[in-house]
Amino acid sequence: MTLQAQLSQEWITLQNNYEQYERGGLLIKLVALVLTVIGLIFDLAIVTLSVLIIVLWLQESIFRTYQARLGQRILRVEGLIKQDMPANGLAFQLHAEWLANRQGTLGLLNEYIASAIKPTVAFPYALLLIGLIGLAV
Repeated sequence: MTLQAQLSQEWITLQNNYEQYERGGLLIKLVALVLTVIGLIFDLAIVTLSVLIIVLWLQESIFRTYQARLGQRILRVEGLIKQDMPANGLAFQLHAEWLANRQGTLGLLNEYIASAIKPTVAFPYALLLIGLIGLAV
């Protein structure tokens, strides 16, 4: 199998996984919304619902961080595919490249926080929390 064929196969696999993370993130949002509505119907404590929303928000931020790593590798593979003879590019190097750029525990936590505050991730969690705070006051 040629390098271009390997890179193409890797791109297809990574893109499919990237889309799975997208669906997973949307599912977490839906679960947060449904559980909040159910919690309000059954008069669960606002604090309990708030903690649940925060946990789901953090879970999605972890999902999105993993997805971002796939996205970085997809961009690298796309760059290598554009080249006729990539000098230093090898296919199937997602984890090796991630490990080489890993920044330790604090770096990982910073990645999660950066994912959590992106508007596409923060929605609907921030609105749900604001609504719950409004109900509590």
